[in-house]
Amino acid sequence: MISNRQFSQTSVKAAAKLLIMIVSFCMNGCFSPLALDRAVIEYDKTTTNILSKQLLLNIGRAHQHQPMHFTGVSNIAATFNFQFNAGATPAFTGPSGSLLTPVFGGTVSENPTISIVPIEGEEFTRRLLTPFQESKMTMLLRQGYDLDMMLRLLAGELRLNGGEQSRIYLNKPGDTVGYPLFRQAVLHLSSIQDRHQLFVEPLMFDQHWTLPATALTAEQMTALQKDYKVEYQDKLKQVILSKRVTGRVLLTNYDPAKLSNEERQRLHDEADQYSDNDVSVDIRPGFPGGEWPIHGVFRLRSFHNVLNFIGQSISDDPEYAVAKLPLTPHVSENPINTLALLVSEDEPASVDNSVKFGDWYYALKPETGYQWNREGFRLLCQIFQMTMTDLAQQGAPEITISK
Repeated sequence: MISNRQFSQTSVKAAAKLLIMIVSFCMNGCFSPLALDRAVIEYDKTTTNILSKQLLLNIGRAHQHQPMHFTGVSNIAATFNFQFNAGATPAFTGPSGSLLTPVFGGTVSENPTISIVPIEGEEFTRRLLTPFQESKMTMLLRQGYDLDMMLRLLAGELRLNGGEQSRIYLNKPGDTVGYPLFRQAVLHLSSIQDRHQLFVEPLMFDQHWTLPATALTAEQMTALQKDYKVEYQDKLKQVILSKRVTGRVLLTNYDPAKLSNEERQRLHDEADQYSDNDVSVDIRPGFPGGEWPIHGVFRLRSFHNVLNFIGQSISDDPEYAVAKLPLTPHVSENPINTLALLVSEDEPASVDNSVKFGDWYYALKPETGYQWNREGFRLLCQIFQMTMTDLAQQGAPEITISK
């Protein structure tokens, strides 16, 4: 026979074990996602913070005429170890007590391994020294970035063709003739963008080739029909091949699709004479912004030159105010600096990020109203990310840090 007291103790022990198992399962299941969530978020914050500080650091290096250098985090591998202990101990209820008190314990350990690769050699050349391409700038414009901010950062010069203003205008404050006109041209294009009348489209046209019919066999004719529109002219004994071509990108104040096929091809042939880092512009009279016709190309520079431009504008070659032309409609933003920085001997307060190089601290200059500096720095980070290639290059000296 089992006494009531023995039955009660057995029931309490069984209940305690069941409670321990349930709580152990629940707590172990809760610890894992919570720790993983915290780690992923903190790693993301850290890598973003590192990128921002590296950009500020290299702007400081450019300001002090020192070599630039970047280091990238190529891999983060974190191992998590979750341990949970559970037990029970008699409660302090006296000699006649029969209650058990559960005891819980647990540990969470993290062992991240971070691989850091310096950007140098061929990687340095591709990412920092190669001029920015037309296609990437077009992609940024379609994301909604301001054209004036983008061109002031990326464009090194404006080359105008035709008319009295035909020459090269540098985006460099030291060019006392070129810099003001460059800024005014950018403001004029920005006013067209503000009115939603700026077209950033590739030139689409049909290209034709004429071949003698006797030069093609039946099999060749069949093969050509896969990629070309084939038209056979029996009287002339010739074959006309046609193909839709996607040409160079053009900044215009009109819809290029409304031009004739011959005109679109002519504009493409003209733009195709320039390199991949040249962006053609054609602002015509009779359309919004046509008060000042502009025909030429913006030549884009490398990311290295972008940072050097910002660093040198701090003191060696400072930017200055340039008013828009009277012909240009109202523009909402026309700051003096492409990217205004706060440079001080003491660590600045109330800033998102600051970095020290030499005797100086560098940070984004705080502002009120429209956050031009924040948006410009965000665009700078985006531009740097668009130069990204595979960081795990063979032969690159990789540094692995195990915490």
